[in-house]
Amino acid sequence: MAEKKKAIHTGHRQRMREEFSVRGVEGWPDHRILEFILFYAIPKGDVNPLAHELIERFGSLSGVLDALPDELMKVPGVGNYTVTLLKLFPEVVGRYLEERTEPGQIIHTTAEAGHVLAPYFYGARNEMVYALCLDSKEKVLGVRKISEGNYNNSEVTVRRVAEECLALQASFCYLAHNHVGSPALPSPEDMNATNVVRSILEPLGIHVLDHLVFRDGEMVSIKETAASGRTGGYSMIHLNRWKI
Repeated sequence: MAEKKKAIHTGHRQRMREEFSVRGVEGWPDHRILEFILFYAIPKGDVNPLAHELIERFGSLSGVLDALPDELMKVPGVGNYTVTLLKLFPEVVGRYLEERTEPGQIIHTTAEAGHVLAPYFYGARNEMVYALCLDSKEKVLGVRKISEGNYNNSEVTVRRVAEECLALQASFCYLAHNHVGSPALPSPEDMNATNVVRSILEPLGIHVLDHLVFRDGEMVSIKETAASGRTGGYSMIHLNRWKI
């Protein structure tokens, strides 16, 4: 039986590498992609059962990549090399997507602004605030981190937004923050904070186009929510995590 199992897996890794080189991971289920990743953390042996166990425990490939290191280490067979590699993937992808956002890109819609800002929130475990700064023609000047973990300190937030927008000589900006542990639905505090920031920036010649709320690949526009004028009138946009 052991010899038969060994024969089945002979050349398995090489076959997966060859398949990947031809068409990438198109059509692969989450556990197969994870198995392929694990090849490079665990050089020998059958890692397919471990891939299945990780997916079962954390629910999806993204759930595995976003899991805390301590939680990953509780799974038998997962060691420091595996944890390091799994945590590296979201960081590298986030950096890659950030660098694909070239200064000068024109933002036409809320959805386009969302795809620019989404990478900054991938895997985030703290609440963070960012500003996407645009010139008078709505070209991207830059994305600036405003705060982390102190979003409720509105005085700090407003001052930092103003400083960053003025430093880039921005005419327009999108505000964005993420929710941790709750849906991407604007709270009354979010609505109020948007109005406060807008009222401070307008006299400075900076127009707040929208305030976007993110959570796990979903985004809600506060502007569109307010325009709906009714409870539950949220405009939810499901962002493709890998879209460039």
